[in-house]
Amino acid sequence: MSDVKQFLLPDVGEGLTEAEIVSWKVKAGDTVKVNDVIVEIETAKSLVELPCPFAGVVDGLLVEEGETVPVGTPIIAVRVGGAGGAPAAAPAAPAAAPAGEARAQAGGETLVGGPAEDLVPAPKPGGERQAVLVGYGPRTGATTRRPRKSAPGHAAAAEAGVREAFSTAAPVSRPVAPPGPARPVVPVPQEPGPSAARLRVLAKPPVRKLAKDLGVDLGALVPSGPGGTVTREDVQSAADGGAPAVAAGTAGAQAAAAGTGWDGGPREERVAIRSVRKHTAANVTRSAFTAPHVTEFVTVDVTRTMRLVDRLRTSREFREVRLSPLTLLARALCVAVRRTPEVNATWDDEAQEIVLKRYVNLGIASATPRGLMVPNVKDAHLLDLRGLADAINALVVTAREGRTPPSDMAGGTISITNVGVFGVDTGTPILPPGESAIVCFGAVREQPWVHKGKVRPRMVTTLGLSFDHRLVDGEQGSRFLADLAALLEDPAQALAWA
Repeated sequence: MSDVKQFLLPDVGEGLTEAEIVSWKVKAGDTVKVNDVIVEIETAKSLVELPCPFAGVVDGLLVEEGETVPVGTPIIAVRVGGAGGAPAAAPAAPAAAPAGEARAQAGGETLVGGPAEDLVPAPKPGGERQAVLVGYGPRTGATTRRPRKSAPGHAAAAEAGVREAFSTAAPVSRPVAPPGPARPVVPVPQEPGPSAARLRVLAKPPVRKLAKDLGVDLGALVPSGPGGTVTREDVQSAADGGAPAVAAGTAGAQAAAAGTGWDGGPREERVAIRSVRKHTAANVTRSAFTAPHVTEFVTVDVTRTMRLVDRLRTSREFREVRLSPLTLLARALCVAVRRTPEVNATWDDEAQEIVLKRYVNLGIASATPRGLMVPNVKDAHLLDLRGLADAINALVVTAREGRTPPSDMAGGTISITNVGVFGVDTGTPILPPGESAIVCFGAVREQPWVHKGKVRPRMVTTLGLSFDHRLVDGEQGSRFLADLAALLEDPAQALAWA
């Protein structure tokens, strides 16, 4: 005897409450074993592959790719206990509809329209605990609907309105797609009224989400899907500045679609705020309005450092590793931070204490396709130059591939951001939350410089230092920045301080 079990989206740590379904690695009917990777999700910090906690046959995928769902949402159903049982005709529990919408079945597809009742958590039948990844703590219940508070007879009237709306005997008021495979036609009610207005536009939840993200008005489109449903192609065509059919009486929508932006695209594009961008925005906003920032700059002759980098690159020890000036700056920071420990500290507002860190978890700001990330090298102060180069390169590669684990994003004590790779001279970076200083490394350029009483071409860069003025005074910040400059101007100085 087989049983269908649902896998709830687990809490992958770091207090994250939602994740986006990036790609499914299985489909309905596939046989899976315990710990087989079934889906790749994207959180606010990283891409994560989730293993299957069950062994059996995939009964159905409950969430489509591209959807963002909260922790605890059922995302896949697996038929267990039977030998290769066939998938069920419909998922055991479809994903919850977006707020403000109700679901109805027509032609084997789920259509959306009208306001939905409030969703409240409910325990699973029989109190069975959902098997999840070890150490994760999802919600123990599914979702059910709370009865709507309304006047007597309202629920029955609304139900009758839905039945009337989806009755095949009613006339069809919207055009349908060109002739194709025979499918049931879902008409739209003719009579105006609250219930009819809500059900007039039919679309699946992913299509509604896409329309919301792209700023497309579903009511301004003539649906081309079966039964008068709006399809993903209808929405995308409208967003791309095409010539979609427009319903009568929507002259405003026609006027808005008349103009185009450059390259023939739409004049405006709406991008959903989620994942890394959402997390970054929350962090920098909290940091900017919590820690009073001060930024100082110093211009440095780094000719000797650049010559050292060139020599080391040809040495046997560094021949197989990518060595950059950033690595020497990181090493210099680990040396200088011991002389000014306040820049490697945390302000504990609740305990009214300054926590001085006697170790360095060095954050390296990395530009990735998913947005800005600041993973950190654990115990960077214990690494030699080669070890530091290896660790930084590994962090950057992993971040750009979107594989940074949440553990690499936590626990940073001080950071470096390298804007020089973009040809920028310097900047005023915002502190990562919980840190008291961040160094900005500008572009290294050949410039005229007074050296030994004569103007000569030298390699020059500008360092910026932003620090939290609550625990780092101007004297301490200036001394730390001056130490960094001295180490980059003459790397041999590290022998005296290390």
